[in-house]
Amino acid sequence: MKTSIAICPGSFDPVTYGHLDIIERAANMFDKVIVVVADNAAKNYCFTPKERVEMIKKCIPNLKNVEIEHYSGLLADYAAQHNATAIIKGLRAMSDFEYEFQMALTNKKLNPNVETLFLTTATQNMYLSSSMVKQIAAMNGDISSFVPEVIKQDIIDRIVQKNNTK
Repeated sequence: MKTSIAICPGSFDPVTYGHLDIIERAANMFDKVIVVVADNAAKNYCFTPKERVEMIKKCIPNLKNVEIEHYSGLLADYAAQHNATAIIKGLRAMSDFEYEFQMALTNKKLNPNVETLFLTTATQNMYLSSSMVKQIAAMNGDISSFVPEVIKQDIIDRIVQKNNTK
Protein backbone atom coordinates (compact mmCIF):
# COMPACT_ATOMS: atom_id res chain seq x y z
CA MET A 1 0.00 0.00 0.00
CA LYS A 2 1.34 3.39 -0.99
CA THR A 3 1.48 6.04 1.73
CA SER A 4 0.80 9.64 0.75
CA ILE A 5 3.44 11.93 2.18
CA ALA A 6 3.33 15.72 2.06
CA ILE A 7 5.77 18.36 3.20
CA CYS A 8 4.61 21.59 4.78
CA PRO A 9 7.64 23.91 4.74
CA GLY A 10 8.12 27.31 6.32
CA SER A 11 10.27 29.35 8.64
CA PHE A 12 7.64 29.37 11.43
CA ASP A 13 9.38 32.19 13.33
CA PRO A 14 7.09 31.91 15.29
CA VAL A 15 4.34 29.50 14.29
CA THR A 16 0.92 31.19 14.13
CA TYR A 17 -2.70 30.08 13.96
CA GLY A 18 -2.44 30.58 10.20
CA HIS A 19 0.38 28.04 9.94
CA LEU A 20 -1.40 25.62 12.25
CA ASP A 21 -4.58 25.80 10.17
CA ILE A 22 -2.67 24.78 7.04
CA ILE A 23 -0.81 21.99 8.90
CA GLU A 24 -4.04 20.57 10.34
CA ARG A 25 -5.81 20.67 6.99
CA ALA A 26 -2.86 18.95 5.29
CA ALA A 27 -2.89 16.28 8.03
CA ASN A 28 -6.49 15.52 7.11
CA MET A 29 -5.56 15.11 3.43
CA PHE A 30 -2.41 12.97 3.65
CA ASP A 31 -1.30 9.84 5.49
CA LYS A 32 1.81 11.63 6.70
CA VAL A 33 2.78 15.29 6.84
CA ILE A 34 6.31 16.45 7.57
CA VAL A 35 6.50 20.03 8.75
CA VAL A 36 9.88 21.25 7.57
CA VAL A 37 11.33 24.14 9.53
CA ALA A 38 13.46 25.70 6.83
CA ASP A 39 16.29 28.18 6.81
CA ASN A 40 16.24 31.25 4.62
CA ALA A 41 19.45 33.28 4.48
CA ALA A 42 17.40 36.40 3.70
CA LYS A 43 15.57 36.24 7.04
CA ASN A 44 16.68 37.35 10.48
CA TYR A 45 15.24 34.83 12.93
CA CYS A 46 14.20 35.39 16.54
CA PHE A 47 14.18 31.67 17.31
CA THR A 48 16.69 28.92 16.57
CA PRO A 49 15.60 26.05 14.33
CA LYS A 50 15.41 23.77 17.38
CA GLU A 51 13.20 26.28 19.22
CA ARG A 52 10.90 26.60 16.20
CA VAL A 53 10.58 22.80 15.96
CA GLU A 54 9.76 22.58 19.68
CA MET A 55 7.15 25.36 19.48
CA ILE A 56 5.32 23.55 16.68
CA LYS A 57 5.44 20.28 18.64
CA LYS A 58 3.85 22.04 21.63
CA CYS A 59 1.03 23.32 19.41
CA ILE A 60 0.03 20.07 17.68
CA PRO A 61 0.47 17.20 20.14
CA ASN A 62 -2.70 15.46 18.91
CA LEU A 63 -1.76 15.28 15.22
CA LYS A 64 -0.26 11.78 15.20
CA ASN A 65 0.47 11.72 11.46
CA VAL A 66 2.59 14.90 11.61
CA GLU A 67 6.36 15.00 12.13
CA ILE A 68 8.42 18.16 12.55
CA GLU A 69 12.02 18.46 11.38
CA HIS A 70 14.58 21.13 10.63
CA TYR A 71 16.23 21.09 7.20
CA SER A 72 18.56 23.58 5.57
CA GLY A 73 19.00 22.19 2.05
CA LEU A 74 16.90 22.24 -1.11
CA LEU A 75 13.27 21.37 -0.48
CA ALA A 76 13.11 19.34 -3.71
CA ASP A 77 15.96 17.15 -2.41
CA TYR A 78 14.24 16.73 0.95
CA ALA A 79 11.04 15.64 -0.81
CA ALA A 80 12.97 13.02 -2.80
CA GLN A 81 14.77 11.73 0.30
CA HIS A 82 11.44 11.26 2.13
CA ASN A 83 9.36 9.99 -0.82
CA ALA A 84 7.03 12.97 -0.53
CA THR A 85 4.72 13.57 -3.46
CA ALA A 86 3.37 16.95 -2.37
CA ILE A 87 4.53 20.26 -0.98
CA ILE A 88 1.76 22.15 0.81
CA LYS A 89 1.89 25.93 0.83
CA GLY A 90 -0.60 28.31 2.42
CA LEU A 91 -1.60 31.43 0.51
CA ARG A 92 -2.91 34.58 2.17
CA ALA A 93 -3.10 36.95 -0.78
CA MET A 94 -2.15 37.35 -4.41
CA SER A 95 1.20 38.76 -3.32
CA ASP A 96 2.02 35.34 -1.79
CA PHE A 97 1.05 33.56 -5.01
CA GLU A 98 3.66 35.13 -7.27
CA TYR A 99 6.59 34.06 -5.09
CA GLU A 100 5.11 30.65 -4.25
CA PHE A 101 4.33 29.97 -7.92
CA GLN A 102 7.99 30.59 -8.83
CA MET A 103 9.07 28.25 -6.03
CA ALA A 104 6.59 25.58 -7.17
CA LEU A 105 7.93 25.68 -10.73
CA THR A 106 11.52 25.53 -9.49
CA ASN A 107 10.80 22.58 -7.18
CA LYS A 108 9.02 20.76 -10.02
CA LYS A 109 12.05 21.29 -12.26
CA LEU A 110 14.40 20.00 -9.54
CA ASN A 111 12.13 17.10 -8.58
CA PRO A 112 9.52 16.10 -11.21
CA ASN A 113 7.93 13.65 -8.73
CA VAL A 114 6.63 16.34 -6.38
CA GLU A 115 3.59 18.57 -6.83
CA THR A 116 2.96 21.82 -4.99
CA LEU A 117 -0.54 22.25 -3.63
CA PHE A 118 -1.78 25.66 -2.53
CA LEU A 119 -4.26 25.93 0.32
CA THR A 120 -5.94 29.26 0.84
CA THR A 121 -5.80 30.47 4.38
CA ALA A 122 -8.88 30.72 6.53
CA THR A 123 -10.47 34.16 6.30
CA GLN A 124 -9.63 35.04 9.91
CA ASN A 125 -5.90 34.48 9.16
CA MET A 126 -5.58 36.33 5.85
CA TYR A 127 -3.59 39.20 7.35
CA LEU A 128 -1.61 37.12 9.84
CA SER A 129 2.15 36.65 9.57
CA SER A 130 4.99 35.80 11.92
CA SER A 131 6.45 39.26 11.30
CA MET A 132 3.17 40.87 12.38
CA VAL A 133 3.12 38.79 15.58
CA LYS A 134 6.69 39.86 16.41
CA GLN A 135 5.88 43.53 15.76
CA ILE A 136 2.80 43.44 17.98
CA ALA A 137 4.70 41.64 20.76
CA ALA A 138 7.56 44.17 20.49
CA MET A 139 5.07 46.96 21.17
CA ASN A 140 3.57 45.11 24.16
CA GLY A 141 0.42 44.27 22.23
CA ASP A 142 -1.78 41.28 22.88
CA ILE A 143 -0.88 38.35 20.61
CA SER A 144 -3.42 35.95 22.14
CA SER A 145 -5.59 35.77 19.04
CA PHE A 146 -2.61 35.05 16.76
CA VAL A 147 -0.70 32.25 18.53
CA PRO A 148 -1.61 29.39 20.86
CA GLU A 149 -1.41 30.06 24.60
CA VAL A 150 1.16 27.26 24.97
CA ILE A 151 3.80 29.33 23.11
CA LYS A 152 2.62 32.89 23.75
CA GLN A 153 4.92 33.53 26.71
CA ASP A 154 7.92 32.04 24.88
CA ILE A 155 7.38 34.59 22.11
CA ILE A 156 6.90 37.52 24.49
CA ASP A 157 9.99 36.57 26.51
CA ARG A 158 12.15 36.35 23.39
CA ILE A 159 10.93 39.67 21.98
CA VAL A 160 11.52 41.40 25.32
CA GLN A 161 14.97 39.80 25.55
CA LYS A 162 15.79 40.90 22.00
CA ASN A 163 14.60 44.46 22.68
CA ASN A 164 16.69 44.65 25.86
CA THR A 165 19.88 43.73 24.01
CA LYS A 166 19.52 46.51 21.43
